[in-house]
Amino acid sequence: MAAAGLVGGYAVARWTKKRPLGGVVLAVSGGVAAREWQRVAGGKAAAGLGAAYVAAFAGSHPLAKKIGAWPAVFSVAGAVAGASWAVTRKAS
Repeated sequence: MAAAGLVGGYAVARWTKKRPLGGVVLAVSGGVAAREWQRVAGGKAAAGLGAAYVAAFAGSHPLAKKIGAWPAVFSVAGAVAGASWAVTRKAS
């Protein structure tokens, strides 16, 4: 869900040319992911993964200047998906 939120949020913002709409997708997906992280792995894990989600979003912007927008989005989405899997796989 987190990776989908990062990719989907960017896609919506880009294709609709409405950045706030992309932000809504990003926020809703992040909220759904946080609830699942909390359910599966607890509050500390959810807080840490939530921070990683926000950091990935922020980090995608400077990364995009170096490697391009889509590669940056896919890179940070993959990183968040990997972190999510690593943190929650033993808990579920």
